[in-house]
Amino acid sequence: MREIRYVGDPVLRTPAEPVTDFDRELRRLIDEMFSVMYMADGVGLAGPQIGVGKRLFVYDISNRKGHVVNPELTIDDPEEVVEEEGCLSVPGRETGKPLYAPTARAAGVTLRGLDRLGRPVTVKARGMLARCFQHEFDHLNGLLYVDRLPKDDRRKILLQTP
Repeated sequence: MREIRYVGDPVLRTPAEPVTDFDRELRRLIDEMFSVMYMADGVGLAGPQIGVGKRLFVYDISNRKGHVVNPELTIDDPEEVVEEEGCLSVPGRETGKPLYAPTARAAGVTLRGLDRLGRPVTVKARGMLARCFQHEFDHLNGLLYVDRLPKDDRRKILLQTP
């Protein structure tokens, strides 16, 4: 079973490459990503978070479960919504649990990509699902939620990580 990578690991800061092979190995990887996410008590997990520099992520939030390969994200409603956000890759040194901070995200998005068989997928999302999609999409571009925080808040979070 793959392990979650933590802030400081270069794979989390490297933009992921597109997936080109929709084969048995990809299907196994997606299944493994769900397992890792559930074991860590998460709601989303991107390839780079387990050391796989490929553009894919899985999610299970707000009674919606799925995965997307080579996603594209469109902002439908740019109104900023600020809510607590954390990340499995940004754990507290003391607790090992994600560190949370108020983070601004767009209110509504549309996610387009492919499923494990290469078939088109489109999901419109608002609320926590939209937040999850934006968070995981950032991972594919080498960004962490702390990058969206004001400098002082980002520093406070990063000082608490291992």
